Amino acid sequence: MTATLLDGERVAQRIKMELADRARRLAAEGRPVGLGTILVGDDGPSAKYVAMKHADCDEVGIVSYHEHLGATATQGEIEAVVDRMNADERIHSILVQLPLPAGINEEEVLLRVDPAKDVDGLHPTNLGRLVMGAPGPLPCTPAGIVELLSDYHVPVEGRHVVIIGRGLTIGRPLALLLALKRPGCNAAVTVVHTGVEDLGAITRTGDVIVAAAGRAGLVTPDMVKPGAAVVGAGTSWSGKKLLSDVDEAVADVAGWITPRIGGVGPMTRAMLVRNAVIAAQKVR
Repeated sequence: MTATLLDGERVAQRIKMELADRARRLAAEGRPVGLGTILVGDDGPSAKYVAMKHADCDEVGIVSYHEHLGATATQGEIEAVVDRMNADERIHSILVQLPLPAGINEEEVLLRVDPAKDVDGLHPTNLGRLVMGAPGPLPCTPAGIVELLSDYHVPVEGRHVVIIGRGLTIGRPLALLLALKRPGCNAAVTVVHTGVEDLGAITRTGDVIVAAAGRAGLVTPDMVKPGAAVVGAGTSWSGKKLLSDVDEAVADVAGWITPRIGGVGPMTRAMLVRNAVIAAQKVR
């Protein structure tokens, strides 16, 4: 069996084209979509990721407002930038790029963001809305995974999804989202982690496996039910090479699989852009 590649680049491009039309209409009404980004320090991968998000914004027609603070910025200086963006009516969404430098309380910075401007969908207020099944900005990577599976008509509703990883950005919110009674979700969800004994015995029962542990090659062919969909959402680095949590040989067993590059990443950024546009649409 050769798995169908879940091409996130293709799906993300379609989504961005749809969002560009909505952004143009807002701009024509005198309400251009604005995204504020905050980068602290000179972490290379963080700077590259912010630049990619700015490129997505340019493509869609979103105005970027960027603040780049030095690595020695204090807690108060970072929070002051958040406060200014909260008060700026041109900015509808705010992204604080993580990680922040050592010594900075990331939680306090993120909590300072106005929940209505939370483009990542990870503010406690918005996570609470997700728990309730109430409308609100969805966490970007979980939303992107659901959208990607739906675009490829991967059966999810009523099926067993195994998520490896319980982190705040992917594992926990994805489990909440997939369990909701809504299109593309409504699944039976099991959340496990790398400390679970005989992990493969659990993953082999999954119709869909999402690996989000950040451990390269964690999911191997013997851990996958033939024909299952396998999503590599966790990544790690070996030098300058980006590695997936899913061994490439899994493609010989799975029915669908994300590529090492161009799977979940583009979908995460597309969902961030979607959250930004939706936030602007809500402002009257």
